[in-house]
Amino acid sequence: MSNSIFKIGNYVCGENNLPYIIAEIGVNHNGSLFKAKKLIDLAVRGGANAAKFQTYKAENLTVKNSPVYWNKKEEKTKTQYLLFKKYDLLNRKDYIKLANYCKKKKIDFLSTPFDISSVKWLKKIVPCFKIASADITNVPLLSEIAKTKKPIILSTGASNIKEIKKALRVLKLNGAKNIALLHCILNYPTLDQNANLKMITSLKKIFSKHIIGYSDHTLPKNNLISCIIAYILGARIIEKHFTYNKKLKGNDHYHAMNYLDLKNLSNFLKISQLLIGKENIKKSIKSEYLSRLYARRSIVAKKNILKGEILNEKNLITKRPALGLSSLLWEKVIGKKAKNSIKKDEILKTI
Repeated sequence: MSNSIFKIGNYVCGENNLPYIIAEIGVNHNGSLFKAKKLIDLAVRGGANAAKFQTYKAENLTVKNSPVYWNKKEEKTKTQYLLFKKYDLLNRKDYIKLANYCKKKKIDFLSTPFDISSVKWLKKIVPCFKIASADITNVPLLSEIAKTKKPIILSTGASNIKEIKKALRVLKLNGAKNIALLHCILNYPTLDQNANLKMITSLKKIFSKHIIGYSDHTLPKNNLISCIIAYILGARIIEKHFTYNKKLKGNDHYHAMNYLDLKNLSNFLKISQLLIGKENIKKSIKSEYLSRLYARRSIVAKKNILKGEILNEKNLITKRPALGLSSLLWEKVIGKKAKNSIKKDEILKTI
């Protein structure tokens, strides 16, 4: 088991700790500062550790005729440029206001930068950087983020091991020291049969020096069981898109969790942590002490036994409690002579 830790602000992500929960607001504020603050409030109430946004300008992100890769039934915008242009309405001052609002509400403010210019001013207001899956091969952006020396959370959607190792090399060569990796499937939404949560165990094995997490794009059903399973498999950072209304059309609302989902997730993770426990080796625990004594068996006289009589299967039996000779000693006792007379139903203390 990994002994890795990953610190974001005052929160330590470790093997025996609850996951760091990121409510990925993204651009689900639809360009409204008021709605962005409302979503921060809901994230706080739901138990998230961070409210995360996305910082970009469409013209720096994509060419104008770029094809789309999301569910066209849910989001009908015909090019990436048109969609991103629709939502890149907040500016630097707005994000600073949101960072201050998060500080006031005691929740971490995060925002994924999609260009180098955003990195240069975001570094002053974020405790760590989150890098989107699609930028795992974006060497200039990786390098600029690494130079900030801040902790980095790197999503690995649509990548392979070779690409992840290459990204890690770029980040480390440019000064990054604390890097977490998130398993992710780069589908919006991700079908259950494509979630491949077992990849978390693969990442934990191959990148054992790094904290591993999970960025979820499945539809928020069945009490976010995908995130619970991810935690059980070892994810110690959980990221999920977040909205105030899952019925809203387009963009990231339809595969996002809402406040109630987030609250349930927070509670289920706490219960899961209790159920999993901290012991890695099978052993008897303190609460089982009486059970070991009273539910296990001793060797007992099946009938009255005279002194000198040979002890055998006809005059002995095993019964609870385990306050005398353990039933483990059965084979050693059989064939011995009784040193004293033994009454029926008496627990043997010595051979």
